[in-house]
Amino acid sequence: MRRSIWLAAALVSLGVWLGNAQAQILIGQTAGFTGAVAAGVKETTDGAKLYIDSINAKGGVHGQKIELISLDDKFDPKLAAENARKLIEERNVLALFLNRGTPHTEAIIPILDQYGVALIAPSTGAMVLHQPVRKHVFNVRATYQREAEKAMTHLTSMGISRIAVVLADDSFGADGLEGARKGLAAANLKPAVEEKFNRAKPDFGPIAPKIIKANTQAILMVASGQAVVDGIRAFRAAGSAAQIVTLSNNASGGFIKSLGTDARGVIVTQVFPSERSVAYPMVKEAQDLIKAKKQGGELSPAMLEGYAAAKVLVEALRRAGPKPTREKIQTALESIRKFDLGGLELSFSPEHHTGLDFADLSIIGPDGKFKR
Repeated sequence: MRRSIWLAAALVSLGVWLGNAQAQILIGQTAGFTGAVAAGVKETTDGAKLYIDSINAKGGVHGQKIELISLDDKFDPKLAAENARKLIEERNVLALFLNRGTPHTEAIIPILDQYGVALIAPSTGAMVLHQPVRKHVFNVRATYQREAEKAMTHLTSMGISRIAVVLADDSFGADGLEGARKGLAAANLKPAVEEKFNRAKPDFGPIAPKIIKANTQAILMVASGQAVVDGIRAFRAAGSAAQIVTLSNNASGGFIKSLGTDARGVIVTQVFPSERSVAYPMVKEAQDLIKAKKQGGELSPAMLEGYAAAKVLVEALRRAGPKPTREKIQTALESIRKFDLGGLELSFSPEHHTGLDFADLSIIGPDGKFKR
């Protein structure tokens, strides 16, 4: 009898141990791992995994390891929504994380609201995700409007007055345009050229002659990945030597590589400190983890965005306790006050889901790296 009791107790203990050993915190991600923004998506995700892997190596959060389930939406808003629903309904993820794109995030929001699922660190700076506050969206990076406004202020301070704005005809493009207009208005200017293009089928042929006719000195391109590359090539082929400026959604090593010989001198706005600025503890920490992996490679701005996003995710999971639920994660996120990411401070509340306000400028140097 005693042996039977002992055996039963041992089996129960073994079951508990195995359960704890196999326990996972499931987090979902939908992003364009193929398509126009694939290079940037890979780098932001690599940055997030860099931090998540380091946490898992230490035993995870409250003894549970984090599993990131990533689905490819090919940078298609409709597919992004389908993926989000699949992750929530079928994979039962506790939160969504680090998706990419403004219209894509807008397509996901009704599903977040339906199921009460938080979306942490969407990789977009759309103002529509900040004002009014979206209950289940928690932004980490600064807004596109802030970036575009800063870029215009920089250009006009240098005496540049004939500035074109070329934008994708979607909510992302409209958002960047609004920031550009604010920056130009502060200098009593308006865009010399203001042209939209179809995001799905970009054609810069009709736009290039207008750039030349206006004798444009600088061009702000509010677009993603390959579209910016194609636009720059079209404008250069038409004879334009205008200064090219684009936003932080293109702050990746993959973007520089895709530009080829057109990369040098392109200005890219940034929403995190320099990836080489070890004065920021977060940057040094990420650099040290990369070195420890001994797989080569360097930290990029896009990786740093993913790394910061993962730090916010892990902090929310810690605050949610040993038995996290979707509701507990929502509450945990809204309780974060003055959280030090490593040189940058972030706060949320029920009425405030805007994270950082950091914005800076970089230029691609002759060595193919971002310079500050």
